[in-house]
Amino acid sequence: MPTNEQRRQAAKRKLDRQLARRAARAQRRRWYAVAGSAAAVVLVIGLVVLITVLGGDDGSSQAATPPSADPVPSSAVESALPEGPAIPAGRAPAPERPQPLPATVPCQYPPTGRPPAKPVQPPPGGETSTEGTVGVTLQTGVGTIPLTLDRGLAPCAVNSFVSLAEQGFYDDTPCHRLTTSPTLQVLQCGDPSGTGRGGPGYSFADETFPELSYGRGYLAMANSGPDTNGSQFFMIYGSAQLPPDYTVFGTIAPEGLQVIDRVARAGSDNANRPGDGAPNTPVQIKSATVRR
Repeated sequence: MPTNEQRRQAAKRKLDRQLARRAARAQRRRWYAVAGSAAAVVLVIGLVVLITVLGGDDGSSQAATPPSADPVPSSAVESALPEGPAIPAGRAPAPERPQPLPATVPCQYPPTGRPPAKPVQPPPGGETSTEGTVGVTLQTGVGTIPLTLDRGLAPCAVNSFVSLAEQGFYDDTPCHRLTTSPTLQVLQCGDPSGTGRGGPGYSFADETFPELSYGRGYLAMANSGPDTNGSQFFMIYGSAQLPPDYTVFGTIAPEGLQVIDRVARAGSDNANRPGDGAPNTPVQIKSATVRR
């Protein structure tokens, strides 16, 4: 029969075990609370990152990417690329303005106060035609990317792009950024320095409209805020859930999208953040040729 002392010791051991279990439960609750707070912070940071994906210093670097924009309407079926992002099949319908522009519009290309990343002259300003299209072929180290520039969408952007191409500004320049997130899938080019901060030394106004949305196969200007367009542009190969703040000025041919798809399949080096960095498959624009 246990003595009183043995009973007291047993009771003390039982109490110690109960206290230890309570302390462990309290510790787990504190850990879960900290983990939940950390997850919330990561979510907020992720949203902020999406809002700043395409912007830059000179108005022609990386443009912005708020995830709050409505998804681009498309009947294309999502298909997964091996080892890469899920992207739509086919192309989105060609963009159109809800109201056509007048026959000509005034275009201005004021200096930014920063030297161009490569010697170049601004395009002629003044009244600019809004009629017709212009073909441009980007010959890259990974394949040919034909583009069709539409003056009816953005005559000032088309005027600038053609001028830069004809002056050789885009020749021997890299596409410095690839994004592969579910809400932003673009290849960004147009900075001869390859840093995302270079431009042509001038800017021009946005040519957007509230109804503008973005889809696979669109060609758009990158910017770092209102009316800061320069030389950098991005080619949308998948989803691009953006507000209507980025000038769309043309489309990418299907064979060009196939080239970009291969680059996207290989992913980026994640230098900026996961799914955002320099493409693992380097894309060097050897020449940009205007097809008259």
